[in-house]
Amino acid sequence: MKNGRKKLLDSINFPQDVRRLPSEKLPELCKEVRDFLIDSVSQSGGHFGSSLGVVELTVALHRVFDTPKDVLIWDVGHQAYPHKILTGRKDKIQTIRKKGGLAPFPKREESEYDALSVGHSSTSISAAVGMAVANKNKKSSQHVVAVIGDGALTGGMAFEALNHAGYAEANVLIILNDNKMSISPSVGGMRQYLTRLISAPSYVRLRDKGREILDSVPKIKRLVRTAEKQAKGMVLPGTLFEEFGFEYFGPIDGHDVEMLVDVLTNLKDIKGPRILHVITKKGKGYVPAENDEFSLHAVNPFDPVTGKNNGNHKKSSKYSDVFSDWICDTAEKDTKLHGITPAMCDGSGLVKFSKKFPNRYHDVGIAEQHALTFAAGLACRGEKPVVAIYSSFLQRAYDQLIHDVALQNLDVLFAIDRAGIVGPDGATHAGSFDLSFMRVVPNLIIMVPANKNECYSMLNAGYKHKGPAAVRYPRGSVPNGYDKGKLELIEIGKAKVARAGKNVAILAFGVVMDACQKAAENLDATLVNMRFAKPLDENLLSELAASHQYFITVEDNVIAGGAGSAVNEFVLKNKLKVCVRNIGLPDKFLGHGSREEILAEAGLDEDEILNSIKSFISTSKALDK
Repeated sequence: MKNGRKKLLDSINFPQDVRRLPSEKLPELCKEVRDFLIDSVSQSGGHFGSSLGVVELTVALHRVFDTPKDVLIWDVGHQAYPHKILTGRKDKIQTIRKKGGLAPFPKREESEYDALSVGHSSTSISAAVGMAVANKNKKSSQHVVAVIGDGALTGGMAFEALNHAGYAEANVLIILNDNKMSISPSVGGMRQYLTRLISAPSYVRLRDKGREILDSVPKIKRLVRTAEKQAKGMVLPGTLFEEFGFEYFGPIDGHDVEMLVDVLTNLKDIKGPRILHVITKKGKGYVPAENDEFSLHAVNPFDPVTGKNNGNHKKSSKYSDVFSDWICDTAEKDTKLHGITPAMCDGSGLVKFSKKFPNRYHDVGIAEQHALTFAAGLACRGEKPVVAIYSSFLQRAYDQLIHDVALQNLDVLFAIDRAGIVGPDGATHAGSFDLSFMRVVPNLIIMVPANKNECYSMLNAGYKHKGPAAVRYPRGSVPNGYDKGKLELIEIGKAKVARAGKNVAILAFGVVMDACQKAAENLDATLVNMRFAKPLDENLLSELAASHQYFITVEDNVIAGGAGSAVNEFVLKNKLKVCVRNIGLPDKFLGHGSREEILAEAGLDEDEILNSIKSFISTSKALDK
């Protein structure tokens, strides 16, 4: 509130409030939404730049369409904060990504305005087509709108959906939100194609004389034909989108809310598959975010005046930093090494590599399936590809992992970031399943470092191994040091006894080692850093079974099918006389919160691990009696 004047946003709680506003008030509302977003996220942290870029678009969509009766789908959902502000969640926006607070992405269970739960990219068009076909079957007049960014449009699934939408003549409106970015800058042929459309003289004329052109539907049609003439020389016989069966409109200024309302109103009642191409600026209206589109994509609490971290979050070494050092060090020695990422250069730690070795750096866009088969092609010709990928994104390329890499026993190393609990991003990004889905794949070696030095050493071991290998490590910083002077040679399939004890053997897989220390000391138990989920150190397990009564497996992966299951199978197969207890993630999707909060909820902090082991031993003794 300024000078005692009531803000316009104070009276806006739901989209119907936006629809009641006089048209001339819309720019003022957009400014207040943007100011509210800056103030809120500066205190809470969260996805920021993408949301700033779609304020006008969000206001216009809720103004024109009768949400939630009409369906609005956001691709990925990084940009959905203004949507949440306008759909009854304004007062809770500071709880976003916190345990018990608002979800980090649109979530069906959270609001009737969230038509699709999202988090991964390139899904919106497929879902929109499904909803539109359902509407056709029901003879429903419901409008279906999907908002997809130019980065997400590089995903193969988006093209599959475009292909089907045109064929099915689905009554959908696709908003192409073009800001030249996903999280990192967008790459590839689609990016170049969109750039040519933006730079065409028709766009310049539209930008300068938008309202004059957009008075009526026939004039929109004339605009389309003008844009078509510009595109004829690029993609024959028509534009790319028209070849898919869409009517293409634009590009238009995505920050002119009045123009957006006019255009969307005119497009609303045109039937069939349509694409409206809007040009936006990531971080729009907040200079620090406009100048640093990557760093302010997702933020911790910050000073809203300067845009700088408020000092409560100290910068420390991450596992992605270890990977960055390793790949640059190794590439210096081996000219066959190639670094591959599906649009996650910065997050995966490949920035330094991309600058030092640009000819061996490959950002393939949001295309995980292509990334793996591209790596397979490199390996077939004797090169040494390293695929840097998030655990939850590797799920999207499971067939390629099996069919194109492992089946052919190709020399590909997977550096798997964000394994285990990721915290604030919640269930959509949790790396809870990788040990389970990788462990069943023949030929694949799976390494689980307990600390950063071990991560570097395992990357070395995996790279030297002939055949596919994976090293999986968690998001961000954990309390482990990093000293390249203390590296060791890792032997494939060999575990390491960290503490000798008796009766109880705690078999720790990965970064849970630290949380197991208290239990090992309290119980005078043997603590083993297992290091490998596949192959297991079977000789050591057999030795331990001869002198211990209990095996306790601990991992930050789902229990079902995970590393503990591998131990169970070995024990049963060899009829070892030990009682086994598996500790890991439960058979459910865990919510969002800090990494520490979610680990505690899952029973993987040091106190819960100790209590779980004590309870198991007590129950086992009672049963023996």
